[in-house]
Amino acid sequence: MPTYPVDIDPKQIVRWVMAEREAAPSSLRVLARRGSETRDIPVRKEFHIGDQEREDLSEVATIATLEIAPAHASDGWLLTVVVEDEVGPRVPDSGMPVEGEQQIDIGSFYSQFIRPGRGTASVTAEVENAAAEARMTRLLEAIETNRHGPDRDGSRD
Repeated sequence: MPTYPVDIDPKQIVRWVMAEREAAPSSLRVLARRGSETRDIPVRKEFHIGDQEREDLSEVATIATLEIAPAHASDGWLLTVVVEDEVGPRVPDSGMPVEGEQQIDIGSFYSQFIRPGRGTASVTAEVENAAAEARMTRLLEAIETNRHGPDRDGSRD
């Protein structure tokens, strides 16, 4: 599936999807999840830490993903909002593992990641073919104009 960036505010997309699901719960399939991962701290002059300190520390990042798809998978499109929040350097905890992923609801995704402007957000669209791209275009136009109702969500022609 070809993927391309979408230049619409993630907050606008999530609020539109929440309103749309309230009005027509079965029009879209939505999956939200969050996960954390540890990363090595990159070597950069502005960090002012030596090799030993860098080995003792790691960066923790939380990645939240919202996938929005049509009710009919055969419609061939997927809209994805990803928020990446780097918590910063941490000493590894020998207790609970940081890695992992859990499913959350769209309200939690909005309140924890979108509303407070947490992290860096990006939006991408994937389409299977020209018909799916036309559906995606209609969906994005509906989101931009905050239009709800029949034929607004990129569903079948």
